[in-house]
Amino acid sequence: MNASVPALLISAVASGQGKTTVTAALARHAVRQGRRVRVFKTGPDFIDPMILARACGQPVGQLDLWMGGAAHCRDLLHQAACESDLLLVEGVMGLYDGDPSSADLAAQFNLPVLAVIDAGAMAQTFGALALGLQAYRPQMTLYGVLANRVGSAAHAAMLAQSLTSAAAGIRFLGAITRDAALAIPERHLGLVQAEDLEDLDARLDRAADAVGASLALESIPRVPFYGEPLPEPPPLLAGMRIAVARDAAFSFIYPANLTLLRAMGATIVTFSPLRDPTVPPADALYLPGGYPELHAAPLAANHSLLESLRQHVRSGRPLLAECGGMMPLFEQLTDLEGRAHAMAGVLPGQIRMQQRLQALALQSVTFPQGELRGHSFHYSSLSSPLSPCWHGCTQHGGRGEAVFRAGALTASYVHFYWPSNPTAAAALFRP
Repeated sequence: MNASVPALLISAVASGQGKTTVTAALARHAVRQGRRVRVFKTGPDFIDPMILARACGQPVGQLDLWMGGAAHCRDLLHQAACESDLLLVEGVMGLYDGDPSSADLAAQFNLPVLAVIDAGAMAQTFGALALGLQAYRPQMTLYGVLANRVGSAAHAAMLAQSLTSAAAGIRFLGAITRDAALAIPERHLGLVQAEDLEDLDARLDRAADAVGASLALESIPRVPFYGEPLPEPPPLLAGMRIAVARDAAFSFIYPANLTLLRAMGATIVTFSPLRDPTVPPADALYLPGGYPELHAAPLAANHSLLESLRQHVRSGRPLLAECGGMMPLFEQLTDLEGRAHAMAGVLPGQIRMQQRLQALALQSVTFPQGELRGHSFHYSSLSSPLSPCWHGCTQHGGRGEAVFRAGALTASYVHFYWPSNPTAAAALFRP
């Protein structure tokens, strides 16, 4: 069974070239034209998908050949192709960076590549870069290149001419002028979250105008996506009620993770540790990552919520805390300004924010039910007398993050991608 739909993978020569802005702009432009648009993000990422979801009006999932596997990615693409008029995939880093890379994903599923190049400080070298992207892996389809942060119409013409003379056959897909109103602000873990940008829709509409003026949706090639139904996950969580923290402080959640919980029979209820007085009645609790350090004061001031967390843990009910989700569980959180905030203290130790990145890696943890894959990315450090129950293993065999277990509580810096092993994921939510 197959479905055919216009599709592109949007990549670049490096991070910071404007991939997210271009992908979001293209998605918003298509939505304004009445098209149904589905968007995916390559690799582990939480913040870019929030921007992309706002642009297209649909949840944005991950396509990662290592975390999820080829069969899982194929299934996601096929499902999306069956229900959309345009399918977009934003790459990660540069086109050939990483293992697997965005180019590997493009080759695996025959996705044509739109390459974004920040041309703000170059002229004819634009053509050389485009030629290099194409020649490095000839079997990959480079649909064309889009120039970003261009200074003027004359500058754009010079860039287009560089393709004619040096990289004949590569499409020049237009130019987006340098405009601060199009840029999406960043903070220490990447872009600012969508809900924190009051003018995000205005930025997206402005970017959509710019992209729509230079790139015709009708020219995007159709791609066939083949799919076979994957086995249904076992109903390991049937009848369970799982409470999921979800607000400005706890928002790093893979949509596929929640989809899996529901597919295994769980009912999901959400709550806000910043605003709600207690954890809702539930059989298990999930505290995902996010930006608790930016909301440490109101989190520490919500004494009834912290006591509710203590009661949940004392009751012996399961709790999974990932990365930032661990912060309310330890005794103290010190923010980027050096201010210490008292937390629930159900685990001994202190978490302190650092100015530099502390860890960034794809990794897996082998639980009794098998290997569960994911990644770590954090600026905080943990000091605790706890002894890890397990340690992760990085993608290439190095020592990964610690995993702590205290009763039915599991805590780690690893953000797990649960579809990589549904059985192991379900075990984290069962007594």
